[in-house]
Amino acid sequence: MDVLLRILQVVLALSILVLVHEFGHFFFARLFKIRVEKFYLFFDAGFRLFKFKPKNSDTEYGIGWLPLGGYCKIAGMIDESMDKEAMAKEPQPWEYRSKPAWQRFLVLFGGVLFNFILACIIYTGIMMNWGEEYVKNSDVTTGIYASELAQEIGFRNGDRILSFDGHQTEKFTDLQVDLVRYQTKHAKVLRGSDTVTITIDPVYIPSILNTPGMFNYGIPFEILEIADSSINANSGLKAKDRILAINGTNCDMFFQAQKELAKYKGDSIVATVARANELVLVPLVTDTLGRIQVTVNANIEDFYKITRHTYGFFEAIPAGFNKAVSTIDNYIKELKLIFSPKTEAYKSVGSFIAIGKIFPTTWDWFRFWNITAFLSIMLAVLNILPIPALDGGHLVFTLYEMITKRKPSDKFLEIAQTVGMILLFGLMILAFGNDIIRLFN
Repeated sequence: MDVLLRILQVVLALSILVLVHEFGHFFFARLFKIRVEKFYLFFDAGFRLFKFKPKNSDTEYGIGWLPLGGYCKIAGMIDESMDKEAMAKEPQPWEYRSKPAWQRFLVLFGGVLFNFILACIIYTGIMMNWGEEYVKNSDVTTGIYASELAQEIGFRNGDRILSFDGHQTEKFTDLQVDLVRYQTKHAKVLRGSDTVTITIDPVYIPSILNTPGMFNYGIPFEILEIADSSINANSGLKAKDRILAINGTNCDMFFQAQKELAKYKGDSIVATVARANELVLVPLVTDTLGRIQVTVNANIEDFYKITRHTYGFFEAIPAGFNKAVSTIDNYIKELKLIFSPKTEAYKSVGSFIAIGKIFPTTWDWFRFWNITAFLSIMLAVLNILPIPALDGGHLVFTLYEMITKRKPSDKFLEIAQTVGMILLFGLMILAFGNDIIRLFN
């Protein structure tokens, strides 16, 4: 059932994105009276689930059987169909190739533009319906709990991260991703009352990319409840007690204490507990998994200030636009990592399998629309890359024509399209190969 829900979400999200992208091309083509021969959701590859051609229309609409995309076949355009027979004929007034360069530019740019507009609309809807809620990095007064990787790099438990190469991260949950996005060389932290600069060795970038959870909230180990069935029900522990040390070893953060307790599986320990304004020593026992069988207070709001923003309709529009723009900026930074071999970010490139895994196993509209908006930005950015066979490649050739007044030959465009498709197939092989390797690791 979990897999089915993910598949449904992937198909729905991609259907929305593809329809909007292809409609962008369709819209400008029809605006300039260019004939659109086919408009399809999903690829048909010789078999169609549905097709329909309205009376007095030049366009055939349909649904293919392969739910991995879709296409808009525009008359007189060299595209993935490689219809050389049609291109060998004399250009007709209704064809793409007969139109001025600026009109062809807009037809090409339409898909990317409409994906950006879709992301703005989705983010605006999210701002109106759910607003924003997060913990500012500056409000994590306990500092971080540093994972083993973070400590190896130079971070310490309790550090308050101030900046990465001068960039100040607003949201605590963005710390690790910003560390990589900016390919940080120096991190500035507040350690106790001292400001410390940590030099980041670039050799750690691949590990940072592939090791989630470098920085956790340094929340205290505060007891919420001790059940009557707990092995420590009669130990003297009370709700609101905070464990500061175990057998004399300081561990005032929950994750520290959890790690320390694992050393004493099925054993007796003495916990130093803060209760009101005094310190108390409490003898405890652990079970075979190293747990003391208590319910821990995991409510972040009890420890840190939660920043909340709500938006009315007119406030949500600029907020949604700004969110889309910042997402583009961040995605471009992340994309640069893929083209830098030393980061090994190319190993994280994934196909539809990887995309499916980012969707939740339950239907959550908030997460669905957030992921869909991000994928819309991703589709727009990838399509505008100057690679032949992508919109961006065609845009480069059209810009060249607009500047030089010299139009590339159809033969050149056919060769460029072929080269671009080979590059795209290579990228697809890399993506599916990475996914297959991850499945078996």
